[in-house]
Amino acid sequence: MTNNPRSKATTEGVQRTPNRAMLRAVGFGDDDFTKPIIGVANGYSTITPCNLGLNDLSIRAEATLKENGAMPQMFGTITVSDGISMGTEGMKYSLVSREVIADSIETACNGQSMDGVIAVGGCDKNMPGAMIAIARMNIPSIFVYGGTIKPGHYNDRDLTVVSAFEAVGQYSAGKIDDTELVEVERRACPGAGSCGGMFTANTMSSAIEAMGMSLTYSSTMSAEDEEKAESAAQSAAVLVYAVRRQRLPGQILTRKAFENAIAVVMAIGGSTNAVLHLLAIAHAAKVPLTIDDFETIRARVPVLCDMKPSGRYVATDLHQAGGIPQVMKILLANGVLHGDAMTITGQTVAEVLEDVPEDPSPDQDVIRPWANPIYSEGHLAILKGNLAEEGAVAKITGVKDPQITGPARVFESEEACLAAILGGDIKAGDVVVIRYEGPKGGPGMREMLAPTSAIIGAGLGDSVGLITDGRFSGGSYGLVVGHVAPEAAVGGAIGLIEEGDSITIDAGTRLLQLNIPADELEKRRAAWQSPQPQYTRGVLAKYAKLVSSSSLGAATDLDAG
Repeated sequence: MTNNPRSKATTEGVQRTPNRAMLRAVGFGDDDFTKPIIGVANGYSTITPCNLGLNDLSIRAEATLKENGAMPQMFGTITVSDGISMGTEGMKYSLVSREVIADSIETACNGQSMDGVIAVGGCDKNMPGAMIAIARMNIPSIFVYGGTIKPGHYNDRDLTVVSAFEAVGQYSAGKIDDTELVEVERRACPGAGSCGGMFTANTMSSAIEAMGMSLTYSSTMSAEDEEKAESAAQSAAVLVYAVRRQRLPGQILTRKAFENAIAVVMAIGGSTNAVLHLLAIAHAAKVPLTIDDFETIRARVPVLCDMKPSGRYVATDLHQAGGIPQVMKILLANGVLHGDAMTITGQTVAEVLEDVPEDPSPDQDVIRPWANPIYSEGHLAILKGNLAEEGAVAKITGVKDPQITGPARVFESEEACLAAILGGDIKAGDVVVIRYEGPKGGPGMREMLAPTSAIIGAGLGDSVGLITDGRFSGGSYGLVVGHVAPEAAVGGAIGLIEEGDSITIDAGTRLLQLNIPADELEKRRAAWQSPQPQYTRGVLAKYAKLVSSSSLGAATDLDAG
């Protein structure tokens, strides 16, 4: 056998010839093959206003990548509109879409051997989905948020999509007429951008900025403003620099970065979904983080921002008041933020915030000073007890008394519960239970925005409790407890509750308790039978087989990790 006269480099060059031929067809020239190939993960769709403007941002980023000596390759990923699918079977696909998005970005980038990726997302699951993929791949990456929607207006008040859900409850309770119901629906969502309050999208964009994986101020910009397009272009330029310096997500997504994100979520009054998503991202990044860490950080971080759904302001107001950098600087100045954590720019958090004042402007009241918070402790409490041995998440902003003991009103689905609320069957003092809506049992862990909004609209927000193994929209508020784990479908105690049982929700003592004797609970557990799966084929069936407990972030690759 004779030796091959070609060198290894020459052999590899010949082997790459077919690949280059394919790349020439999509615009590569002779000089482009030495440039870094950077993916543009474009979440554009017309399915939801959240993603409506993403193509323009992606094109702007693509142009800047080329200007800075990289070769972009754009590809699409999916979205599910929570607001449109809310209250339907379609909502079961929402959390599932987080995994599909993560898998699609990982598949495209690794399948095409990309050197980096800029992910452009807008809807609730685009953000954690992209971050899960970024953490798994550990190639230079940056996230670009599509921006927030501007508020709608009616009768001198700001509107968000949650206003429409609450209007349904108000209408059913006879508090508003047909005309007002229709006018709120017409005006709630005036254009492109993600839901305007501190709901899940704006919460997660803020958390990603706090972790250092997106640019300063970018998480609260309006989708329709020019500064958002400029921020997308700047993000692309920063990413090219990060590729050349091999600044990897693993160097940024550290334990300190996640603690910073949790602190910011508490300070801004963010969504309960942040608990689920940050746990899943941390798992992907191989960073030890547990549900109990949220409780630890909650105890030392006050709520500083007066944001909807329970407060007065929307994300564009927060942006004008100084945005997430102002919030972070207050936290840094008071010792609850890690200033030495790294960001995608190569600067530390402290360096990024150097020119931001330690105190918010006295000419606004969106962001409170440290000495005058809205709440002295964070608003996302982790409750445990015989109803939630692995934990549950309570959002206690806007609640006059975060404690209730009352009779259980048990429903096996969101639809059955909503019908009872709208029919006037839920009374003050009741504790509503919605079960078999967890990650496996739903499957897909639907959000209960329709029932919680109907309770608020009916004027029962301070007198009715609600617990579920499903999730809540970031637009939900009141005495509501979600992510109850273990869930009903795997034998959790929430599946053993009977109509009329006494239940205690006590955020002050962080207790979620079914008030029956222990032997009675065990008797019910022994008699419980696992329900047959609702889906035996397709994506929901696959998801139900793979998904972990909500207390672990409802991740789908724990065994592979």
